[in-house]
Amino acid sequence: MTASRLRVGTPPGSAAVVCGQSANEGVRVTASSYDHGVSAVPLLGETIGENTRRTVERWPDNEALVVAHQGFRASYRDFWDLTSRCARGLLARSVSKGDRVGIWAPNRYEWVVTQYATARIGAILVNINPAYKTAELQYALRQSGTSFLLLARAFRANDYVAMLGEVRGKCPELREAVVLEDGWDELLAQGDTVDEGELAAIEATLQFDDPINIQYTSGTTGFPKGATLSHHNILNNGFFIGEGLHYTPDDRVCIPVPFYHCFGMVLGNLAVTSHGSTMVIPAESYDPVATMRCVQEERCTSLYGTPTMFIGELDSPSFGEFDFSSLRTGVMAGAPCPVEVMRKVLTTMHMPEITIMYGMTETSPVSTQSLIGDPIEKQTGTVGRVYPHVEIKIVDPATGAIVPRGTPGEFCTRGYSVMLGYWNNPDATSEAIDSAHWMHTGDLAEMDADGYVKIVGRLKDMIIRGGENIYPREVEEYLYTHPAVADAQVIGVPSERYGEEVMVWVKLRDGAQATGDDLAEFCRGRIATYKIPRYWKFVDEFPMTVTGKIRKVEMREISVRELGLDQADAVPTA
Repeated sequence: MTASRLRVGTPPGSAAVVCGQSANEGVRVTASSYDHGVSAVPLLGETIGENTRRTVERWPDNEALVVAHQGFRASYRDFWDLTSRCARGLLARSVSKGDRVGIWAPNRYEWVVTQYATARIGAILVNINPAYKTAELQYALRQSGTSFLLLARAFRANDYVAMLGEVRGKCPELREAVVLEDGWDELLAQGDTVDEGELAAIEATLQFDDPINIQYTSGTTGFPKGATLSHHNILNNGFFIGEGLHYTPDDRVCIPVPFYHCFGMVLGNLAVTSHGSTMVIPAESYDPVATMRCVQEERCTSLYGTPTMFIGELDSPSFGEFDFSSLRTGVMAGAPCPVEVMRKVLTTMHMPEITIMYGMTETSPVSTQSLIGDPIEKQTGTVGRVYPHVEIKIVDPATGAIVPRGTPGEFCTRGYSVMLGYWNNPDATSEAIDSAHWMHTGDLAEMDADGYVKIVGRLKDMIIRGGENIYPREVEEYLYTHPAVADAQVIGVPSERYGEEVMVWVKLRDGAQATGDDLAEFCRGRIATYKIPRYWKFVDEFPMTVTGKIRKVEMREISVRELGLDQADAVPTA
């Protein structure tokens, strides 16, 4: 089928205004580091189900979902029918509006169907990281109060069924778990016993401000926090992502990034379905060859990835075997990106309209984006400009006052995209969102005279390794449970491939002995593999300030010098 290049949702004859600048106006320059995304395109005042229904009505025969590794294809009509059956199946299993439904699986078609089915009955989808081990699984299930869980039988070396068996007795609210390989078809069949009128009646009661999704982010307290997002949050963020990428029903979007993260389910799925485009899933988890093959065979027009993923494709011995000529756009986000990598993606991978985005789970996630057609220096040196219908400001962390442009400060954002709060954690919510409803990101940023933002550091100690957010305190608190460890301080050190790697300085108890290998083995199976430190340094003391605070900046400088690591020129991204 064919479609014009007019963006879905843009009134014909109007000038689309995105990221704070009209196509018909010059750049607004103000002295302060504040900007807001003026837009002629209104926010969507509807639920995910209502929006998807409109897409189905307009393009029922267009392909909605292609999952290469499962040999799965569905038109929008077929996809809608699947979500209906799944939604009614959940109703048959006594899942109600507001119930938490967990999903613990890699990228599969069942994940996508469940995402839309839960939205249609008002159940709150709880995303569980496929890399979680037993301690993390137990915490997520208990903290969210998940009552119904869909899970894969296994993933990689992890036996999910056995792992669930270890913790299920400690999760009193979990009343039912369905293994996808064994019970999915039965769940759908049971849905056929529920009248469609019952589903329609429930959908009619839903409001777009209802909570619909919980995504766990690592926290400085050592425990993950459940960012709670509404239909309005993630549907609109996904929609304007699609607008910024100029998506139409002709676009086919290759999504190798994980669904459990906003990158997959919002930048990916919701950006696509709100525009009648096609979701193309190359593999259960990232595989560079499978991704490149999918781009070629499915004639994808857009490709997503973290810098690590794009590096994996560019460095693959098979890179020259694949045809990228169908590509035009995509998203790179999740970690700092070396400038030369971006240049190769723009040219060698035939993605002249690729954009950089910045955000966080708590903001649904995108707050800034570079624009198609931006100068190369803006594409490679900034994270773009403010998003439509969003406000941003950069403030002095000590006083809260907005700083002049060109001055670093804490990046804050406000608007429809800010989460409802952290699930059952009002204290953490009030620490993150102030009384004027600004979300404090903890990132240090600068805004230039044109409104483009550069991320220059982090107030918090978060490590971003290949797109995975790691908070040192979470790793430190687990290491504290080892009998030989008196203290542990985790830092991030530069990595050409992953952006950052995890390093820990360890102080052992008097008379105790342990090696890095011993402590790494202690971590395996208990915390996610990507959180296990790569570098271990054993010390008698840590660098301290005169007031007794540990100087992690100095620790990092020493470590970089001792390990012979280069501070690579990098582009900061989300």
